[in-house]
Amino acid sequence: MTRKHSFPPVVDPDVRLLVLGSLPGEASLAAHRYYAHPQNQFWHLLSPAAGRDLAALPYEARLTALLEAHIGLWDVIASAARAGSTDAAIRDAEGHDVAGLAASLPDLRAIAFNGATAHKQGVKQLGSAAHRYAIIALPSSSPLHTVGLAAKLAAWRALATYSA
Repeated sequence: MTRKHSFPPVVDPDVRLLVLGSLPGEASLAAHRYYAHPQNQFWHLLSPAAGRDLAALPYEARLTALLEAHIGLWDVIASAARAGSTDAAIRDAEGHDVAGLAASLPDLRAIAFNGATAHKQGVKQLGSAAHRYAIIALPSSSPLHTVGLAAKLAAWRALATYSA
């Protein structure tokens, strides 16, 4: 089974909200971009918190817009063995230093987890530091999470409270 590695964090010292996924899927790894699968709803779901239509922007402009909105992006898993793209197939995961990154962000107020795997792993990685932040478990933006966009949107819209 192939070992897969995540990307560097998208952060700067002004980040107030950190959104953490699990591990990039095949489309993202091939494109070297976060949330590259065309059916992943991430960029649509995060647009209200960023205050602009992220999905309409070229990739680099999306990342710039996130930082302008004080939103950071990363994954909780640094590397893992996984066939395909599903979180259920993740084996032998090595986590990122989520607590260390969070501690390096002086204005960080909230950490949001995109999906159950990210939430479970991320809270474990934060350990006792978790109480310093608002912790938000979000419905997954993945097309495999078959709840419709409208049902997911309410939870994701609430993120604007922390990025503003």
